[in-house]
Amino acid sequence: MKNKYFGTDGIRGTVNQGNITGEKFFKFGLASGTFFKNQKKNKQIAIIAKDTRLSGYTLEPALVSGLVSGGMHVFTLGPLPTNGLAMLTKSMKANMGIMITASHNPHYDNGLKLFGPDGMKLSDKIEKKIEKLIDAKNTKQLTNPKLLGRVKRLEDGNDKYIRILKNNFPKKFNLKGMKIVIDCANGASYKAAPKLLRDLGAKVYPIGVKPNGFNINENCGSTNPSKIRLAVSKYKAHIGISFDGDADRVIMCDERGKIIDGDQIIAMLANRWKTKKILKGGVVGTLMSNYGLEKFLKRQNIKFLRSKVGDRYVKEKMKKLNFNLGGEQSGHIILGKFATTGDGLLVALEVLFSLRKKRKASKLLNVFKPLPQILENIVVKNKDIIKSKKCKKAISDANKLISGRGRILVRKSGTEPKIRIMAESYDKKMILKCIKIIVKSIK
Repeated sequence: MKNKYFGTDGIRGTVNQGNITGEKFFKFGLASGTFFKNQKKNKQIAIIAKDTRLSGYTLEPALVSGLVSGGMHVFTLGPLPTNGLAMLTKSMKANMGIMITASHNPHYDNGLKLFGPDGMKLSDKIEKKIEKLIDAKNTKQLTNPKLLGRVKRLEDGNDKYIRILKNNFPKKFNLKGMKIVIDCANGASYKAAPKLLRDLGAKVYPIGVKPNGFNINENCGSTNPSKIRLAVSKYKAHIGISFDGDADRVIMCDERGKIIDGDQIIAMLANRWKTKKILKGGVVGTLMSNYGLEKFLKRQNIKFLRSKVGDRYVKEKMKKLNFNLGGEQSGHIILGKFATTGDGLLVALEVLFSLRKKRKASKLLNVFKPLPQILENIVVKNKDIIKSKKCKKAISDANKLISGRGRILVRKSGTEPKIRIMAESYDKKMILKCIKIIVKSIK
């Protein structure tokens, strides 16, 4: 059964509409706090971080109010990357962590991502239990006035996160002599990323580090990597690194100006980890992972399995199979040896650790020849349109046409009002023809 509030990556939508209102966030705080409070009797702590959207100032107080009304003590951290929150949830032994963000979406959207005490995103089963509490009568969850929670702001969240990241690498690791362009998307990493790389000795050329509440992901960040391409050329940098609004994604650019997506980064890491005998089990990709990645890993005798789209599903499969590497083409990459969710800064450090001796990102990161792939996003009023007879027939016709020469994936976006069509084949004309058939049935 479909979740009422949670999508593929938390709760997300347009601010002051639907679920993204102060009233709803009070209920989300009260319900999630009640659930996690009941799991751990001795401590009642929630920690909250956010990205740089102006709407965070309206949604955070409502969320805090709900948590405190249920008896949770709350620590607020301010702007911090998503995995920084996940790491601190675990290290501070909190009951739960909440990230207020809409990730790569525009400023007018917002939402939240929930993490359990282990720093993991929640399973569908737990989300359904919290949804029942959201719709229950609030009066049953409100605590005795003497047991209300307290709220405290912590100013050193980014410093704590940076220390955890550094501790994953040898003490002698440094980036002296390296010129690095970073694009922080005017988002959650605008403090941590430049500081971390400068601390390690790199010459840093930052982009997207002046958030104003409205410019998060605006013509910058991992969904618009042309910015780092131009800056790498301008500053003759060794590499460009681009994050999204909450820094759980990373896209790169080599010194020649070629954009490097998540699949290429995963291929490089898998190969390196196998050589170093770090790789456990194999790699988990998604239905969107390029077939070229699958073929490359097969040649290297590395197991490759696909999950549903969404880093939460990647992590669930990794945990089930005891794999320690997985991710998505979009740059959501999970290094299971170090993290519980996607972390753009951590992945960037792992790549830079490999690059420091070779100095040529173009040689390190162009690992396999990708199968030509086209992604078409169609804005719709009702995402269930793909269940209509007309649309089903169009998808079936397109699949028959491309059969044996490629593949097609049509799915509903879990975070936006869009239908996503992906087709891949060495025959580009075939791809375009198949997409056209499906787009016509939707429009």
